[in-house]
Amino acid sequence: MTRYNAFYAQSGGVSSVINASACGVIETCRKHSDKIGTLYAGRNGIIGALTENLIDVGEESDESIAALRHTPGGAFGSCRYKLKDIDTHRVQYERLIEVFQAHNIRYFFYNGGGDSADTCLKVSQLSERMGYPLQAIHVPKTIDNDLPLTDCSPGFGSVAKYIATSVREAALDVLSMCATSTKVFVMEAMGRHAGWIAASGALGGGEGSAPPHMVLFPEIAFDRRRVMRKVDETVKQYGYCVIVVSEGVRYEDGTFLADAGNTDAFGHRQLGGVAPTLAGMIKQDLGYKYHWSVPDYLQRSARHLASKVDVEQAYAVGVRAVECAIEGKNAVMPAIRRDNQSPFEWSIFDAPLSEVANQEKFMPEDYIREDGFGITQACRDYLEPLIQGEDEPPYVNGLPDYAQLKLVGVPQKLAPFSL
Repeated sequence: MTRYNAFYAQSGGVSSVINASACGVIETCRKHSDKIGTLYAGRNGIIGALTENLIDVGEESDESIAALRHTPGGAFGSCRYKLKDIDTHRVQYERLIEVFQAHNIRYFFYNGGGDSADTCLKVSQLSERMGYPLQAIHVPKTIDNDLPLTDCSPGFGSVAKYIATSVREAALDVLSMCATSTKVFVMEAMGRHAGWIAASGALGGGEGSAPPHMVLFPEIAFDRRRVMRKVDETVKQYGYCVIVVSEGVRYEDGTFLADAGNTDAFGHRQLGGVAPTLAGMIKQDLGYKYHWSVPDYLQRSARHLASKVDVEQAYAVGVRAVECAIEGKNAVMPAIRRDNQSPFEWSIFDAPLSEVANQEKFMPEDYIREDGFGITQACRDYLEPLIQGEDEPPYVNGLPDYAQLKLVGVPQKLAPFSL
């Protein structure tokens, strides 16, 4: 059988387990060395392919690759760079095919979210038009948990575990001081359009007096008067109020509470910090002393608190991606199926990219409490299995010991390309 080379790249915001998917891809490629030759990685994601800045993954030891499973961040570098429309900017896609052809690459593994799924699908379509045989497999990853078809998105379970733990611990701090100090604590969670991460903060408590007392979702229009009334009632009843707010919370007209006024590389509105914005409203309307927190990158890079289920799923989709390629499949994404709730059991199936690309999965209505300020039991039942188990990295001198790769570059064969 003729051996062809493979290309792997990481895309978008990274997570504490995206390297576990990389580990799954690389280890499985090595197991099938009779079918797959050299595995290259793109330095800084798809930009590495466009600029022919490739990394020879074969130069890394088995031990270093195994260590990726417990290493956060993106080991090969990621990027926020969305390829333009294929009809008006065909040159970018043709450049990818030229690079793949120059390095005898027939397998394309793209590890990312919804925008990356779209890119992967378009590359697959163009390769067919150009008559170049290429199998494009999307490896799912997004902490936002908004990819369709899959039960959950690798990266989400660990963020959910971090947010739920942080809310529980911070709430105990606020409770200790609320009689004479802070009355309101606001924690911001990532999530531009979907409230999955904010919802996970509710796992830290429960109904009644157990914090968080309020969760604010992008799916529920923000009503300042109603929110302030709930905060005031909570403080008067319990002595303090803990709030988890999604960064994507918006008014009825769709305006974000924390719109920074510009856009990122994907065309998304840049959000400027909803936690301090909300805290300022509370101070202005109610006069309560407050504290706020924006975990930002901490929530997606906290590998020391990763969910074991999340790590296992991230690795499994990487493995399956390579198996799909070997089986001759194209334009698919290994997705997660929940087979049983209790005990929690899951499996992997192959989802068509045409049904994944540029689609978003929002919080179902029956997952949000009727008053709009919390989660239902159905949501709790969905979330709790995803944060189960601990998968701590090894520690050296009291600190996590993470993989450090050589990242050996590959000689370029083509003329330079400007982005």
